[in-house]
Amino acid sequence: MNKLSGFTLVEMLMTVAVAAILLVIGIPSFRYVTNSNRIAAEINGLLGDMQFARSEAVKEGIQVTVCVSSNSTACDGLNVNTWQNGWIVFSDVNANAAVDAGAVILRVQKPFSSTDTFVATNTVGAVTFNREGYGNGIANGTLIALHDSTNNSSWTRCLSINRVGMMLTQTYGTVNGVTCN
Repeated sequence: MNKLSGFTLVEMLMTVAVAAILLVIGIPSFRYVTNSNRIAAEINGLLGDMQFARSEAVKEGIQVTVCVSSNSTACDGLNVNTWQNGWIVFSDVNANAAVDAGAVILRVQKPFSSTDTFVATNTVGAVTFNREGYGNGIANGTLIALHDSTNNSSWTRCLSINRVGMMLTQTYGTVNGVTCN
């Protein structure tokens, strides 16, 4: 007896149909996961560097500044509030939010490779923490809002910093009187 092996046309079509259904379900979920991870990494990167700057200021007893820096060596200016261009953390002995002679750059964040925007609502381009951990020059708090390229509110994240140096990340909406939009 000759035994034939192989697939029938019906079996092949069923396999292709099941694979197509799995792809239709899986691709949007994959896009959600990658977008969510990118947004979380970006907001947590700035939060981590702000917390590092505050702890270094307290530990070393000096002023430490985090500022927008597109070239990784100097601040772009106090009114340049486009944090997606990158930032640096440095010891700021005279608290002028500028990298002077003798200032030590402690950390560098390169510009975002995505098209996300990360903008401070009150045009803050630098945050300086004093030796007690307080944020110098922060009037009613600083809010830095992160938006993805679609500007969809479900992807909006904010970093809020108040005068005492407390930092909070939140999603779109209002939490404890702070509105993230």
